[in-house]
Amino acid sequence: MSQLRIFSYLPNPRIWKATIAARLTGIDIEVRGSSPRELQSWRWDFDARPLLPGEKAGSEEVRGHVGFKGALHKTEAFLKIHPFGTVPAAFSPDGSVGIFESNSIMRAVARLGESKVSLYGSDPYEAARIDSFLDASLVFARDAQIYLLALGSEALSAEIHSRARDAFSLYLAGINQALSPDRAFIVGDGLTLADICFVAEIGLFYNEKPRAGDLERRGLKPILNQIVDVEYPRAMAHFAKLSQHPAFAPDVVPYLEKIERATLTHE
Repeated sequence: MSQLRIFSYLPNPRIWKATIAARLTGIDIEVRGSSPRELQSWRWDFDARPLLPGEKAGSEEVRGHVGFKGALHKTEAFLKIHPFGTVPAAFSPDGSVGIFESNSIMRAVARLGESKVSLYGSDPYEAARIDSFLDASLVFARDAQIYLLALGSEALSAEIHSRARDAFSLYLAGINQALSPDRAFIVGDGLTLADICFVAEIGLFYNEKPRAGDLERRGLKPILNQIVDVEYPRAMAHFAKLSQHPAFAPDVVPYLEKIERATLTHE
């Protein structure tokens, strides 16, 4: 039996936070899910699965939240332990405890495996500093999500692009500053949740690349461009290095390769 079950749309770079932490700590986790379109015909529950023909989830249909269209099929049990009704949604082994938001799910994995590897700092001060970076990532993540969902649609505006650009710049500047020439990791002397979160959030932002042509036709410039390596050299080098780390590569490498193929197709 897995120590944590996660239900989400897939692929989802924010799930990497948990899967990478699990590889580092040796925690056994189970991930269930499918594409956002297919999740509309899934039973959202601890025992999440595709609905059978004519089957109902056991509760009334609810309107989709951000990133989904139409009705979603969430059971009463799911909504009881996941009051916001969002994914990714994590569960304790018996399904009685729900954990939501990707940073919190990642923290759960780290706590479950802390006897093997300390990803949450060596003392309360380091743990609090890690939390500071995780909290800062939330500001970037919010504006990035709105922007990425708007790409390729009429919803994209100069204002949405500007907010995402400012959030990206603020986040990358902070990470770049934290990675001083004599510091190999964002917090402390080793790999922590701050590094894992950083890679996942930047990995998700790579979804902008296939839409570069669309942006330019609207008179907007891609945010993730060649200049970022110059403006934030330590941050982007850190992303490149960790992408090849044995705990990161199984998630990051195939995802970025898929993004690259999509980018070539759109050119």
